[in-house]
Amino acid sequence: MTGNALRADCANCFGLCCVALPFAASADFAVDKDAGTPCRNLLGDFRCGIHARLRDEGFTGCTVFDCFGAGQRISQETFGGRDWRRAPETREAMFAAFPVMRQLHELLFHLTQALALPAAHPVHDDLRAALEETDHMAGSDPADLVRLDVAGHRERVSALLLRASELVRGKRGKNRRGADLIGAKLRGADLRAANLRGAYLIGADLRRADLRQADLIGADFRGADLAGADLTGSLFLTQAQVNAAQGDGTTRLPEGLDRPAHWRP
Repeated sequence: MTGNALRADCANCFGLCCVALPFAASADFAVDKDAGTPCRNLLGDFRCGIHARLRDEGFTGCTVFDCFGAGQRISQETFGGRDWRRAPETREAMFAAFPVMRQLHELLFHLTQALALPAAHPVHDDLRAALEETDHMAGSDPADLVRLDVAGHRERVSALLLRASELVRGKRGKNRRGADLIGAKLRGADLRAANLRGAYLIGADLRRADLRQADLIGADFRGADLAGADLTGSLFLTQAQVNAAQGDGTTRLPEGLDRPAHWRP
């Protein structure tokens, strides 16, 4: 499992995130859409007709979604390149399998990250075994995919990722797991090695905050201001989380994550 396989490759996907998943009219989406119904902006070649204008058109939610490569795996591997338009008999099974694959690929992404952490060496064998098991599950046929106990598997993998995180962070850092930090004033805060798993940081002021080695898995950064913040070495941060936040040219990101186009200079 290479890093590229865990990055979305929309050119090799049949627009699955634009069809299989539902969304509701809100600050993230301009309209309602049912699961299994193509988005009105989906073109005949499976490209987005407003990709360059998603934020301006009220589809911010699309800009912060990441399938971690699940879309192209379902399209090209699970269904062998048969698309749901030319092979309509695949629609129901394909759309049901995609959300499952997306969860598995997210786990593969985090397990791959954990295996790259030298301090987590004591659990590398367990991480590698979990990676192989998860990839094997992702290779299931469509009918078996939807029957997988993904919730149970995620719980086991989450415990292993937490152990890896603890080995990296040691005894340092605050425990703010799942904390309600919506709109919190954390400008310049020392959050090094903090446990911020699942924390609600929506609209938080994190300007110039030190988030080095903080565990950020599942943290909600929607609208958080990361201008000047240092996230180098942070654990389990994803591109989708970065895209959901605000930042600027002085924000320091971990290697492998891109600075979003909507950020300030």
